[in-house]
Amino acid sequence: MKNKIDIKKWKEFKIGDLFDIHPTKSYKMNNSSLMTEDGINPVVVNSCYNNGIGGYTNYECTESGNMITFSDTTSADSIFYQKNSFVGYPHVQGMYPIGEYKDKWSEYIYLFFVTLFREKAIDLNYDYVNKFTRESAKEIMIKLPVDNQNNPDWKYMKEYMKNIEDKSRKAIKKLNNCGDDTTPIDITEWREFHLYDIFDIDSGSKMDRIAMKFDNPTINFVGRSGINNGVTTVVDEVKEYLPYKAGNLTLALGGAYLGSCFVQEKDFYTSQNVVVLIPKEDISFYAKEFICAVIFKEGNTHYKAFIDELNRHIKTDFVIKLPIDSCGKPNYEYMDKYMIELLNKTKNKLNYFVLHLLCIIFAT
Repeated sequence: MKNKIDIKKWKEFKIGDLFDIHPTKSYKMNNSSLMTEDGINPVVVNSCYNNGIGGYTNYECTESGNMITFSDTTSADSIFYQKNSFVGYPHVQGMYPIGEYKDKWSEYIYLFFVTLFREKAIDLNYDYVNKFTRESAKEIMIKLPVDNQNNPDWKYMKEYMKNIEDKSRKAIKKLNNCGDDTTPIDITEWREFHLYDIFDIDSGSKMDRIAMKFDNPTINFVGRSGINNGVTTVVDEVKEYLPYKAGNLTLALGGAYLGSCFVQEKDFYTSQNVVVLIPKEDISFYAKEFICAVIFKEGNTHYKAFIDELNRHIKTDFVIKLPIDSCGKPNYEYMDKYMIELLNKTKNKLNYFVLHLLCIIFAT
């Protein structure tokens, strides 16, 4: 492979030697007072989605941008590069260059670095128990390309990321040229349902991952995560506890992945603050996927991580809008057909995009 990176000659650098890490400046107010629909300045919160941006405000920015942020209450998935000025938030840490390389950092170099930093930190398995604090971040050793003087090769990192960006833009442009024939959904006739109308809501296994055994791992362990279907690891079966059956849904009640909802394809246990949604009637896989998307949107629209999470609402006033049949009941057949149609429409475009990205990464 022509563009495969050879890291044999790269050098390790300690994060604490490159950056001072301390909390971002924030306004001491709740979300409803801080964020508004007509806000213009981004607020970077404790989230692993949307580059960490949880909303917008009309208050003045507290940070100047061109820096890295992460949440010290969640996992390493919250590491992002912030290009523009923003408003900080409690528990959101900022990384400020120090030392002899203080003035070397720029957008493309940050993007190169963030990719490596996030991958290394994720490999260290930080989570809600083993928190990703600024103290632990400073101790991480990360490999970077170096020049003939054993200094970080700033030119190489910048040019590498610019090249990736240029090729990605071309791939996205070609993808957009394929057209979009997806029909918007008219939800005016949809009806609100409490989640408990559709599912039995079980509190989950409430297990701690660090207490699990891994001698003969056969059971998926679902945590508060928004990737890999929420599965954070595979663990040994615990004889005293029956795992939940495949086909049930899991829902993260709080944290950076608040609202993450998945259909589990294998038997599983759950961590704390992950509930299990057990359908009260037979629902197809694709209809469940439809409902997962609706739950996620509702959770992220009306609730906020660490401020107003789903714990207090999930069994009481949490509602979702769904299409209905002639009897006013959830129209699972419509949901199933819609998801299958959407999958078929996007399959060719997705395959093309993935293929093009692979050509970028593994260019011959």
